[in-house]
Amino acid sequence: MMKIEEKRKELSKIDRELAELLEKRLRMTGRTEAKSPRLSGIESGKSRGAAISSLTRSMDEEMAIYTKVLFQTIYDLEDSYRNKEVYLHSEKAELIRERIRNTPEFFPKRASVACQGIEGSNSQLACEKMFQIPDITFLNSFEAVFSAVDKGLCRYGILPIENSLNGSVGEVYELMKKYRLYIVRSTKMQISHALLGVKGASTRTVKKVYSHEQALGQCSDYLKEHPGMMAQTAENTAIAAKIVSDSGNPEVAAISNRLCADLYGLDLLEDGIQNNDNNYTRFICISKKMEIYPGADKTSLMFTTPNKPGALYEVLSKFAALGVNMTKLESRPIPGKDFEFMFHLDLDSSVLQEEILNLICELEQEPDSFTFLGSYKEI
Repeated sequence: MMKIEEKRKELSKIDRELAELLEKRLRMTGRTEAKSPRLSGIESGKSRGAAISSLTRSMDEEMAIYTKVLFQTIYDLEDSYRNKEVYLHSEKAELIRERIRNTPEFFPKRASVACQGIEGSNSQLACEKMFQIPDITFLNSFEAVFSAVDKGLCRYGILPIENSLNGSVGEVYELMKKYRLYIVRSTKMQISHALLGVKGASTRTVKKVYSHEQALGQCSDYLKEHPGMMAQTAENTAIAAKIVSDSGNPEVAAISNRLCADLYGLDLLEDGIQNNDNNYTRFICISKKMEIYPGADKTSLMFTTPNKPGALYEVLSKFAALGVNMTKLESRPIPGKDFEFMFHLDLDSSVLQEEILNLICELEQEPDSFTFLGSYKEI
């Protein structure tokens, strides 16, 4: 029986041989010139499948599966290696480089910014964290924010994208797909919710509570503890506070932030009612033009895959091969299509890195939908 040290030596020898063979195979396939047509490989997809079948025919089922995965990965690496110069000189790569060159060195201190809601909203607080002197236009819906940026009425828009307790804001992702704008910055804010009521109101008098659906979800435990309080959705937490203020009714209250108590003349009935103090909302700043500022350290993507086994793995393995940390992977069904999904991916990396730019441009060549949402810094 082989001793552990002997096993280690033998495995090291095999690893060196595999590495040398991989290098030999990649160099033998050669590299496509930048102006040449994109190649899919020396073998066609059919002959690659036939090659794998031939290699695995005499293997047991378990080893055949492992071998198939290995060679599919080798073929993907081969395509990436061969076509690297094509990808790095593609129209998409040149566009991204041009945007990097033409983006100012510093993120602007003053800008026209669209925010959903009214004064006192969390989007306003996020906006003031990103911009020192924002000229804010308040709008009544997330889509109105997208539309204002798309039409050039505002240079930027601020939107919540996900919450640590209640998940992603699905509507914003759908609008990102519809409008095809770019993320240029993001920030995380700790969110503390308070129950606000008119003068003379108390937790005993309140029968209806207004707030945005995300805030209601983040305070679901509190609402369960007070079954006499009926939840009612509002467009925004600040709008909820204004509704209560305008009503003058001690039987209604709002889940909002403490700033809105002063803004709308409300009493603080109870503070810190969120399910968990570790309650953070991530906000993004969107722009019609792609802007990639120095220090960008996150990248966001959207893509679909064919409805076949291993399709998602084929995409994710490309990032794993580069050692890229994926901080988010989420799927959403595509309306009108059975069992087809749009995937949203966040990476701890930037297109300022050539290997990431190369991979993004490679994925852009695939026949399925792929959208680069932006490379940006999170503050």
